Amino acid sequence: MELYSIKMRASLDALHVSGAEKILPEESLASNAGALIERALRHAKGKADFIQLKIEAVSSKAIKYVDALPVSTRNVSTVDEGRDAIRELLSEAGINNTDAIMEKFHETYSMRGAMLLDADTLERLEPDRERGLRATYMDAEKNRIPGNGKNHFQEAVVLASKVVSAPNIVAEICVSDDPDYITGYVASKETGYVRITKVKEPGDPDGGRIFLYKGPREEVTETIRYIEKQPVLVRNAPDSPGPEVSPNPCNVLRQDIERRKAAGLYRTVRTISSPQRSHVTADGRDFLMLASNSYLGLADEPRVVAAASEALCRYGAGSGGSRLTTGTLPLHDRLESHLAKFKGTEAALLFGTGYMANVGIISALGISGATIFSDELNHASIIDGCRLSRAHTVVYRHCDPADLEKKIRAVSPSFGLIVTDAVFSMDGDVAPLPDILAVAKKYGLLTMVDEAHATGVIGKTGHGITEYFGSDMQPDIVMGTMSKALASEGGFAAGTSLVMDYLRNTARSFIFSTSQSPATLASADAALTIIEEEPERVTRLRKNTEALISALRKEGITAVSDSAIVPILIGDEIMAMRTAGLLYEDGIFLSAIRYPTVAKGSARLRAAVMATHTEEEMRGAAKKIAAAVKRAAAEQNQFA
Repeated sequence: MELYSIKMRASLDALHVSGAEKILPEESLASNAGALIERALRHAKGKADFIQLKIEAVSSKAIKYVDALPVSTRNVSTVDEGRDAIRELLSEAGINNTDAIMEKFHETYSMRGAMLLDADTLERLEPDRERGLRATYMDAEKNRIPGNGKNHFQEAVVLASKVVSAPNIVAEICVSDDPDYITGYVASKETGYVRITKVKEPGDPDGGRIFLYKGPREEVTETIRYIEKQPVLVRNAPDSPGPEVSPNPCNVLRQDIERRKAAGLYRTVRTISSPQRSHVTADGRDFLMLASNSYLGLADEPRVVAAASEALCRYGAGSGGSRLTTGTLPLHDRLESHLAKFKGTEAALLFGTGYMANVGIISALGISGATIFSDELNHASIIDGCRLSRAHTVVYRHCDPADLEKKIRAVSPSFGLIVTDAVFSMDGDVAPLPDILAVAKKYGLLTMVDEAHATGVIGKTGHGITEYFGSDMQPDIVMGTMSKALASEGGFAAGTSLVMDYLRNTARSFIFSTSQSPATLASADAALTIIEEEPERVTRLRKNTEALISALRKEGITAVSDSAIVPILIGDEIMAMRTAGLLYEDGIFLSAIRYPTVAKGSARLRAAVMATHTEEEMRGAAKKIAAAVKRAAAEQNQFA
């Protein structure tokens, strides 16, 4: 069987971001190449701006097979304990000057490869000290990892098993340079592969590896050749370290929670004891609400509440089943017709939530052999829909039709779908719909637009992105939710009768979910009617948003938005949490958005404006936001 080596190297601003490689049969090359590119574009260190793929044939006769090292785990609680464990394991491998070797470790942080170090003299033996050695041409013998092809543990075992099998290599030390991974390992023939659970703090991007050499100088060249050029397949490489025996299994969960707290990523809930209005009650106090998605203030609008109450009395509390069994009421039919008319489509289909709508639509359309082209900042529900589909997913640069077209040309799909948010939920910007539709038409692709934050918000009368651009062209599928401007619950798809019929028969989140309750349906239908009859609500929403943006700019805070979402970039996760906390103390209910919702280092406050706010409230809020940002920054500098 003919095999190929495929290597990916990725960098950002000339700094290494990610690297991986596989040895595969020809039929697996295309899917794995796409997975490796996706990995480079979705790394915790940032999206790579340079990606190199190298594919070359490998003779099966040249491949050397080695057994995977035995795997064990050393549980530690602190970084210091982890570093002590490294020293202890090196001693077990017959290496004496462990402190001096650990002192050398910081020199690896800026290297692109590994340090080759004489274990006795501490002389560096790699020819290029800036680059270091690259362990390449290796894979697990039976590596068929699905998804984005990423299994840090197995890849580490494969690399360690190859390196330790090289002539005169007695041990390897590794600390991952991935901010998401705090583990490291020591590998040797004596100890096997020993995973150490904590060798650095969460979020720390530093890492590196040292190959420890004991042998004659004249054999160094052969060692380097083996590490960098010898094709190796590792037998019986495990997929995971296996279960860690613990007297209390919940300790794993407890440790994860503690790590999240330390990194400013811990999440809590606050209970609001009033309707979703421009002012709400929480903890017995009044707050100006700047975090609600009830953009038009319809959540407690009397006509909406009355419609829900009437439906509750007439049809009861629940629907009684899925739509395809007993769960379809006249209310479902009426709302679907109303939504289709509102969106200018032939038909619509209701889902239990917006999340289930995206997951159901995309997974149903992501048939085998299809390609999905997804904006890099699309909502998590779109990403999950892509992952659940059988299609190949290609991520294009945010709101960049030129990059989209370039990637379409590179793939040349016979069937494909372009999917994008209409309004991006974390930045408030609007997708360039006319350009995307033009590209889709040129290459014969379906289009899907998520209007969760667009319906009732953008366009002169709140009809969404098509009205916003004044376009005659319509996406093939418009997805939306009733949980934002429509002040209810549920999601929907709108499009041609053919596409809706296809989804009705294939979308698993539609087929296997209980349908929405009568009160939910009636309240959404009533809210939709109010939007049609009172477009001035959309006008007020836009004026309030412009007032907040203008006031923030006067306070020295950069703010831009094409919708009702105004992001205020903070950067640091802990500082974002502190700023939101200070605002809460000052009577402003405003959410801090952090990783993984946004990329690490891009934490922000996410202001959501409502039509029922006043311009005076927006100006007052801007002053308080600016004061909180300055105070949080001063506190951080004080304790830095």
